[in-house]
Amino acid sequence: MAAYKLFFKKSVQKDFDTIPKKDLKKILSRIKTLAGNPRPLGCEKLTGQERFRLRQGRYRIVYSIQDDELTVWIVKVGHRKDIYR
Repeated sequence: MAAYKLFFKKSVQKDFDTIPKKDLKKILSRIKTLAGNPRPLGCEKLTGQERFRLRQGRYRIVYSIQDDELTVWIVKVGHRKDIYR
């Protein structure tokens, strides 16, 4: 299986600024694994959208997958209570 390329929406940087460094390291590590397998065990497809959600502790990573281009776009990262606003 070919590796997917990871891309981040510009607004994700603002999301990262609010997350403590120890949690951010775990989140970035989890995001890196998406390059090898964009649909890991535990990911969920969001209802009515072409996006997926992955949990990392109390945080959520929302992303979209383009299989034809082998890309994964990280759309939003945040606390579970803030992610769906």
